[in-house]
Amino acid sequence: MTAAAAGAVKPFPVDADVLGRIRPMQYRDADRVAELHHAAMGNSLWAMLGVPFLATLYRALIDSPLFFGFVYVEDTDVKGFIAGSTDTSAMYKWVIRRRGMFVAPAALRGVLGHPTVGVKLLETARYFGVSGADDVPAESLFCSFVPDLRGKRVSGHINKVLFDELLARGRTQVKVTTEVDNEGANRQLTSWGFEGRGTFRFYGKDMVTYVLDLATSPRVDAVSRHPTV
Repeated sequence: MTAAAAGAVKPFPVDADVLGRIRPMQYRDADRVAELHHAAMGNSLWAMLGVPFLATLYRALIDSPLFFGFVYVEDTDVKGFIAGSTDTSAMYKWVIRRRGMFVAPAALRGVLGHPTVGVKLLETARYFGVSGADDVPAESLFCSFVPDLRGKRVSGHINKVLFDELLARGRTQVKVTTEVDNEGANRQLTSWGFEGRGTFRFYGKDMVTYVLDLATSPRVDAVSRHPTV
């Protein structure tokens, strides 16, 4: 982040009540997280493979020491989540190597339900080569909330929790990719001080890559809220 950009970003005003409703993602959350993911990103590749696949994938990710997920809970109901990694490429390799026997059959069932998705799956391996910011292994991957949480600053809090965690784990930068035409996401990322690293084409969509310097951001603190694996 440039000095000018850092100066324009103010410290995040934390609401203790909202922060207190955020906790690490657990096995028992996988089904609900899968539903939220599917509801928000139903046209994305992973979502097209179905809720059962997503639930299987999240259970596999939760096992990985490279994955960090958090959920927002109200009255025992998970109403939002965020998922990230200290090293996305290594994390997916870990899942394939250690949990592939569970994830692969679930993906196959999803492909049988939507045969056209199979072709797109072959493109997945291209992501790390085309998305840029190769020097930034840490990434914020997925984030979704129920509609009635809009305007309540919950997404800002859960983003801070993830970014704090990554900095506490020694990552000084984080990468996010989103659709070029996703005005809400682009606006939020810019407000946090993310800087654009260029655009790319993936899964037939125009995407943009953003990077945030966690070490210099006035909104990020090196605080871990996730148990060490």
